[in-house]
Amino acid sequence: MTRASIPVGQIGDYEIKQLKIFKTVADCGGFSAAETELNISRSTISIHISNLESRLNLTLCRRGRAGFALTEEGSVVYDATIKLLGELDDFRNTINSLDTQLSGSLTVLFSDTISLDNRARIPDVFCKFSKLAHEVYLTSEVARMTEIERMVMSEEADIGFIPYHRSLDGLEYQHIYSDHCFLYCSRDNPLYDLHEDELSDEIIDGFPVVYAGMKTQENINGHLANMNLKATAYNYESRLALLLSSKFIGFLPENYAQPYVESGELKAIAPDRRFYTLEIMAITKKTSTVNKVRSLFIKTLLDFYHEH
Repeated sequence: MTRASIPVGQIGDYEIKQLKIFKTVADCGGFSAAETELNISRSTISIHISNLESRLNLTLCRRGRAGFALTEEGSVVYDATIKLLGELDDFRNTINSLDTQLSGSLTVLFSDTISLDNRARIPDVFCKFSKLAHEVYLTSEVARMTEIERMVMSEEADIGFIPYHRSLDGLEYQHIYSDHCFLYCSRDNPLYDLHEDELSDEIIDGFPVVYAGMKTQENINGHLANMNLKATAYNYESRLALLLSSKFIGFLPENYAQPYVESGELKAIAPDRRFYTLEIMAITKKTSTVNKVRSLFIKTLLDFYHEH
């Protein structure tokens, strides 16, 4: 039996709320995982999704013993929801840009330890920006660099800070600083006391390695190509923990590893040939949409670096 087509009609605040809940559930991969993100109970989430399905006359997702999954119609609604919420944000930002007193929100995302790296001076940039736009609501989060790229491209975030690993057509890049990364082992690692002459490529490549677990620049992949990849740790903190266990070796930025090198807990292995450079970039979406809040933050960022 063919389902009767029912026009959706007007979309109000309540439907927008339901769509936001639906998007969060889809992003989290299920009702249980979305409870913490939404800060509401699973039963309440279920009621909202059921009401949304009734409102749209569609089945948006399957949930049961087999797990959570979007239906074909649910995937279409999910994509349309992202577009709708993005257009609402564009409208909000455009209206805010007409006001002499800046308001609205700004979302800034960071990969790993960039937000507190003294070369980026992010706390100082936030301080200066907040003085100029004290009514703006700030959100600052840490995420994987591929997720940062996606969120900046979809305008879920305004600006991101990531190690450069590829050039995407829809993004603009601003160089912030460079990271020199070396291969490290811990004090209790058997490679620690070996002389440089004893650290052959065969010995180094045979020892278990922890790495970021994703494809990055070719120069990094070249170093990893022949190594014994045995553990994955995207964030530097979790990677450091594995290095300090003495059971793994791995690459870290020199600036991040320096305190542990000075204390003798870490040592660079074959630093003359086992190293690469990461260019840390600020990324924004190429767009003609007026967004005075984002423009002010970027100007503050660049002015600050020029001054210092």
